[in-house]
Amino acid sequence: MDIRNQNLEPDCFYHIYNRGVNGDKVFQENDNYKFFMSQFLKYLSQVCDLYAYCLMPNHFHFVIKIKSQKELTELFEEKNKNSKNKGLHSIESLASKQLSKFISSYTQAYNKVFDRHGPLFESPFKRKKIDSEQYLRNLIIYVHQNPMDIKKDFKSYKFSSYIAVLSSLKTNLKRREVIEYFDDLENFVFCHDNVIDFKF
Repeated sequence: MDIRNQNLEPDCFYHIYNRGVNGDKVFQENDNYKFFMSQFLKYLSQVCDLYAYCLMPNHFHFVIKIKSQKELTELFEEKNKNSKNKGLHSIESLASKQLSKFISSYTQAYNKVFDRHGPLFESPFKRKKIDSEQYLRNLIIYVHQNPMDIKKDFKSYKFSSYIAVLSSLKTNLKRREVIEYFDDLENFVFCHDNVIDFKF
């Protein structure tokens, strides 16, 4: 089945990830990372909750949970008060459509700033449904440990959610829920101290 026809389902966790075309950089400077996250919140905060993320120079990872059917229905009805559209404009494709808008908005802004044309990311975006709590925990660790691939200390890496989980500052991350999946903060840190060989 074509991945583009696989809608993101309500109340389900997903690993959303993608990389630049030909492995090229998608973030050139700090402002790019910040703008990417601001666009994520603008387009996706209404359709999903954020559990983990890591932005790398040439790719990104998000661990998200799609909102409930009730929440999506309310949002869809608000956006389409007088419409009965199906297909790409149906409620079933709402989350996927918002994700595509997010990627498109960042690409357009990036292309304008760096005077380039065409797609920035590989298409279609990659997504994997998470089917167990064990997989979810391992995925969160894997996402947070990503900076090790470029010889960076993941515990101080600025463009990941690891620091946000440990912090008490306001965040859009589902911090409390993430910690609960590891039982407590101490175990969250302990689990991250062990490098895992994780295949997704």
